[in-house]
Amino acid sequence: MKWYVVYTKTGLEKKVSDILTRKKIENYVPFNNVSGKWTKNDKTKEAPLFKGYVFVKSTELQHPELKKINGVVNLVYWMGKPVCIKNVEIKAIKLFLNEYTNVNIEKTAVKPDLVSLTDIADTEQDAPLITIKNMKANICLPSLGYVISAEVEMSNVRIISPKEVLNEEHLKFNRLFNKVSEFNNSLKNYWAKQ
Repeated sequence: MKWYVVYTKTGLEKKVSDILTRKKIENYVPFNNVSGKWTKNDKTKEAPLFKGYVFVKSTELQHPELKKINGVVNLVYWMGKPVCIKNVEIKAIKLFLNEYTNVNIEKTAVKPDLVSLTDIADTEQDAPLITIKNMKANICLPSLGYVISAEVEMSNVRIISPKEVLNEEHLKFNRLFNKVSEFNNSLKNYWAKQ
């Protein structure tokens, strides 16, 4: 069983997910909590992070059945083969969305020498880790060719450094690294439990 991506008709991600769930096929639609003026109270709204994508854990033998589901257009292909997503990338998406709101996605170059189309054994070396740059937390998802990012609030960050480094004024911005470290540790702990 590997994670694949099915492409759905516009706005039917949830419906396709419900059908897959009724058929007892494991699936995942990442929802992003987006702040905005959606209601009178300016609350957040859930929206699919990857529009038109539903992640499905299946075998290649199930692919013809997946294509027949109402709302599914096709599987997502790369270089003529269905895109296979690593388990650690699915876990990283879940943890990232639990930690951050207003998450953005951005296409990035997929390098064939770095990405295998088969789901190789998940190890910590394969694990996508969070990085911080310009007040944004980022995770690269090479199997998908995307980077997901979210703004980091300084109030939620504290420094993890040796005490003598904490006193250096020019390193005060390093408070961001605590949030990075906490997230990476939560990813490692999550993978260790699996």
